[in-house]
Amino acid sequence: MRVNHRETDLENHDRGLDYDLPRLLHRRGMLKLVAGVGIAGAGLITVGACASDTGAADVNSPAGGRPPGGGPAGGSDTSDTANGELPEETGGPYPGDGSNGANVLDQSGIVRRDITSSFGSSTTRAEGVSLDITMTINDFANNKAPLAGGAVYVWHCDREGRYSLYSQGVTGENYLRGVQEADNRGQVRFTTIFPACYSGRWPHIHFEVYPSLAKATDSENKIATSQMALPEATCQAVYATSGYEQSRSNLGRVSLDTDNVFSDGYDLQIPTVSGDPSAGYQLTFTCAV
Repeated sequence: MRVNHRETDLENHDRGLDYDLPRLLHRRGMLKLVAGVGIAGAGLITVGACASDTGAADVNSPAGGRPPGGGPAGGSDTSDTANGELPEETGGPYPGDGSNGANVLDQSGIVRRDITSSFGSSTTRAEGVSLDITMTINDFANNKAPLAGGAVYVWHCDREGRYSLYSQGVTGENYLRGVQEADNRGQVRFTTIFPACYSGRWPHIHFEVYPSLAKATDSENKIATSQMALPEATCQAVYATSGYEQSRSNLGRVSLDTDNVFSDGYDLQIPTVSGDPSAGYQLTFTCAV
């Protein structure tokens, strides 16, 4: 069963001033705003625009921020995703971090590499094409040094487009959610399945970054929230396989340039993905937060 229209409407909610203003004043956005004090009129507006939650990419670049030399249509990202500060994005209505209902972060078992199965009272396994994720997290304010000892919380929908803990039929599951501590290189790894493309959104993976594993139990402690946009060619290959039929149809009705999250620029949010549907895929992603 796929996500119902009510859930999809929540995912596509309007991210207006109430959403943007706290992020404008969040972390480095505050520094940017302070730097603009004393600059009259248009100068202050420019600072505010740069500090918006998805404004790290240049929205005036060709194709709304499409990376040069291939981009998502080719299935391989040739841009350096670590070259700028990662844009802040919405966690959506299904974060599972305590900010909107359930908090999976304070449950025993959430720190794990393999997130394909539920843990605790259920061991249900999410089915789909296998996907291994390697993320490298760097500290933008510290000359992009590895965020050693930090923590990353990853979550995404299943093959049917459902989010565990929230969607009808899987409210008792907590699969496709997990936390890992970054090693000395700032790296974390997860084993999961390739997520669906549900109606109204480009295929994506959510994640939050925390300063430490001890802090990764409460969403109030997070230092970044963002999303990875999955390459188009890889999505087409996966969605041609059994079980992803609805995703194939949904993908034909959305693009990165019309997606409500990625449409203002995504050059820092597309991972490199290699592999094939039968052997599985390997995703690598580097970002600075």
